[in-house]
Amino acid sequence: MDLAPAPDRIAALPCWTGRPRAAPLPGGLSNEIWKVEDEAGAHVVRFGRDYPCHHVSRAREQMTTRAAHAAGFAPAVEWTAEGVMVTAFVTSRTWDAAEVRANPQRLATLLRDFHQKMPEEVSGPPYLFSPFLMARDYARTLAAGNSPHLPQVPRLLALTRALERTQPPLHLVFGHNDLLPANLLDDGSRLWLIDYEYAGFASPLFDLAGAASNAGMDKAQSDALLTAYFGQPPDEPLRRAFDAMACASLLRESMWAMASAIHLSAPGADYDAYAAENLAKLDEALDAFQSRHGRLE
Repeated sequence: MDLAPAPDRIAALPCWTGRPRAAPLPGGLSNEIWKVEDEAGAHVVRFGRDYPCHHVSRAREQMTTRAAHAAGFAPAVEWTAEGVMVTAFVTSRTWDAAEVRANPQRLATLLRDFHQKMPEEVSGPPYLFSPFLMARDYARTLAAGNSPHLPQVPRLLALTRALERTQPPLHLVFGHNDLLPANLLDDGSRLWLIDYEYAGFASPLFDLAGAASNAGMDKAQSDALLTAYFGQPPDEPLRRAFDAMACASLLRESMWAMASAIHLSAPGADYDAYAAENLAKLDEALDAFQSRHGRLE
C-alpha cells in the first residue's frame, strides 16, 4: 500500500494535463476523495482499497461507475488503476436530508430509472446485496475481531431474522444500496448519483427505505415516495415491508460502523459514535414500526 501523502500520489498519476492542483473533498468514511484541477478542467480522485469485511471491491466499483455513466447517472470515469479512480468533476451542490424529504417524487423517478436501466450496462459476475446477509456476515466479523460490540450481536441477529420475514418476494433490480443524501448531487437541472461501493442486485425496497430513513422522512413523505415509484399508493403489506426495510437499513448501517471500527481508519472518522447514532435511530424506527404494524415476530 502506498503510504505517500495524497497530494504526492495525485501528482504522480499519469493522467493530468499540466500540473495538477489538489484539494480534499468532504465525506468518504472508507476512502479519500480529492478535487483536482489541471489544464483540462476539474476532476475527482478517489483512493480506496478493497474491504472484504464490507464486500467492497474497487474493481467492481469502477465497473459500476462506468456503467452508471453509460446509463446517464454518474460522471464519466477518466482514468483508473488499482485503488484509484479519476472521474469528471460535476459543478453541483450536494443534497442534504431536508432536500431529500422535500423531493420524494423527483427521487422516486431517479431511482426507478436507475433500477430499470442499470442492468443493461453492468458487466462481470453479478453481485447480490442483501442487508440481512450482510448483518450475519458482520456478526462473524465482529466475533473474529473480538469487538466490544459483541454483547449486542445476539439481539441484532434476532432482529435481522424477524425483519427478513416481513419481506415479500419482489423481483430484483440493480440498486445503488447506499443512498445517503450526500450521494445525490444537483447541478440545477438534473440529479447525479455517486459512490457505487455497494451497488448490486437487490430489492428495490432497500434503496427506497434507505433513502427515506437516512433523510428522516415522515409517513406522508415516504408514502409520496412509494406512490411515485410504484404508480399507486402503498397498500398495507407494502407499507409494512417498507417500514421493516427502513429498520434493516439502519441495522446494517450500525453493524457496518461496528465492523469499520476494527478494519477502517479514515481521518476524523469515529465509527463507534456512528454506530451509536444509528442504533438510536434503529430503536426509534422499531418503535414506529411496532406502533403502526404490531409486534415483530
